[in-house]
Amino acid sequence: MNTEVITIMLIVSLLIGLIGLIVFLWGLRSGQFDDANKITHGALFDSVEDLNLSYAISQRKLAQHNTHIKEQTMNHYTLAVIGAGPGGISAAVECALKNLGENGANSCILLEKGKEHNATLRKFYKDGKRVDRDYKGEHVELKGAIDFSDTNKEGALAMFDELLAKHHINIAYEHDVESIQKQADGSLLIRTSSNTTLNARYAIIAIGKMGQPNKPSYKVPSTLLRQVNYNTSTIQPNERLLIVGGGNSAVEYAIDLCATHDVTLNYRRTEFARINDVNKQALEDVIAKGALKTKLGVDIESLSDSEGKIQVHYNDGSSDIFDRAIYAIGGSSPVDFLKKCQIELDENNIPKVSENLETSVEGVFAAGDIMFKSGASVATAIAQAEKIISYLASK
Repeated sequence: MNTEVITIMLIVSLLIGLIGLIVFLWGLRSGQFDDANKITHGALFDSVEDLNLSYAISQRKLAQHNTHIKEQTMNHYTLAVIGAGPGGISAAVECALKNLGENGANSCILLEKGKEHNATLRKFYKDGKRVDRDYKGEHVELKGAIDFSDTNKEGALAMFDELLAKHHINIAYEHDVESIQKQADGSLLIRTSSNTTLNARYAIIAIGKMGQPNKPSYKVPSTLLRQVNYNTSTIQPNERLLIVGGGNSAVEYAIDLCATHDVTLNYRRTEFARINDVNKQALEDVIAKGALKTKLGVDIESLSDSEGKIQVHYNDGSSDIFDRAIYAIGGSSPVDFLKKCQIELDENNIPKVSENLETSVEGVFAAGDIMFKSGASVATAIAQAEKIISYLASK
């Protein structure tokens, strides 16, 4: 390279370096690096003290921001309904129709932990599954504005979509309620997992039980946790399946899946006393055709890992191996949540309520699945919601 060119490059480099040094010294002299806000935003720290100062400033700003959010979300409602299932939506609709707003408060807010309403219908009901008004032959009289009749999964969801839109229901999705606390002034303080709080005069707990499915009493090996499921969403082609349970969900899973998979249905009893007549006939048909295997009158004692597959050990001494097991043995009451709310429970972990479905916490009511050991029908949830709202309206 030409000597003159090298000389020019060196001179230019020295000039650039000199300019940078002059700017740096000017910054130190003028205090540009001492300003707390500049430290925070520029991420330039002269010492550990500066770093600590920056952190303290950021935490104060975050606290101020969160306080602002809480102030914006702290509203007062006459009624807060927890759970956007059949009972929850029905309660909100009846509340809107009876105009329960008091003392300038908003009438009602419907709080739902999921991104959509009716999570149980969406997750645990297969497409096209029947949704009967008279579940297990029990007729329910509906007195309110919602006239529910026999339909299927899609029809029920469409009906609730229409109700929410028609009555302009104020619904807050992705608001999982963590606690309900009675305040000194008689109001209810409701906290959600989204860091929001609200006050309400009354609350209705209308959450389902399938969000916390019952699990087997025996231990599931940690290596098999992904293959032991409580719905059919993760089933893969060509898997050998075990369905455990004796209710409509278990039977419907078995009937549906035996057309495409090798399926065995296990139930600890020999008779299916809890299923509807349609499922009973369909079950008898697939068994008669040899499409579905059964292991009835036998309970499971334990599970073990057999080279990555599920080995099932029955109490009759026999065993079998499956790729995946689906437990459809019902749901359990969210006991921890209820206890956190100071609600008294009976021996079945069901809330103790008055004739108007008011729990042991004054102003807090319960409706729907949570009120029954084995779940409730859509019509029952609707009827209970209407009963509570009519009682509140009478007050």
